[in-house]
Amino acid sequence: MKRNQTGFTLIEIAIVLVIIGLLLGGVLKGTELINQAKIKNVIADFNGVQAAYYGYQDRFKRIPGDDPGATARWGATTSSGDGNGLIAGNYNRAIVAPPVAAEESNLFWQHLRSAGFIPGPTSGTESGQQPTNAVTGMLGVESAAAGTGLGLSGVIICSANLPAKIAIAVDTQLDDGNSATGQVRGMSQAAGATNPNTGGASANYVDDGNTQYLVCKVI
Repeated sequence: MKRNQTGFTLIEIAIVLVIIGLLLGGVLKGTELINQAKIKNVIADFNGVQAAYYGYQDRFKRIPGDDPGATARWGATTSSGDGNGLIAGNYNRAIVAPPVAAEESNLFWQHLRSAGFIPGPTSGTESGQQPTNAVTGMLGVESAAAGTGLGLSGVIICSANLPAKIAIAVDTQLDDGNSATGQVRGMSQAAGATNPNTGGASANYVDDGNTQYLVCKVI
């Protein structure tokens, strides 16, 4: 008895391939949309903090975090800075129950919250806690030491744990796209480096799918 062998026709195979192609295209497009949203959020962080910084300066004629009149203005739950024109402490300094133990890099956020420039608690430990960016890395501010680390000087905003694809896009849209030059610079966190004043700028961003970057911008 002869058996007929059955299989997929060329039309059926073509239909399956088209469906697979559509699914893959949808996944890739969705991933790209997510990345674009994260890039926009990181850029909005830089611009928003800068706007709040200048708004505070315009209103109180002081630098947030360094403001020596903060306690007199908002009460004993708020610490004052020393008024020397610098924001002392690292951007990622661990928060320890202000007002007593907070660095000015923590007080920066407390002062902005107390003034109503950004949302959040105005007293207690959380008042000096740095916010996070779109990839859950820390967003912080400090005064950069001229001639060291990233080579930036003045008050800088730093955003940590950014994948190379996002770091490149942010630097390109805000500056020159080069991690070692301009007002926006980046350093690889591959070796656990997170201090912009001691770690050097990367030769340039490398999109290897693994390396994360700390990107800092001069205010």
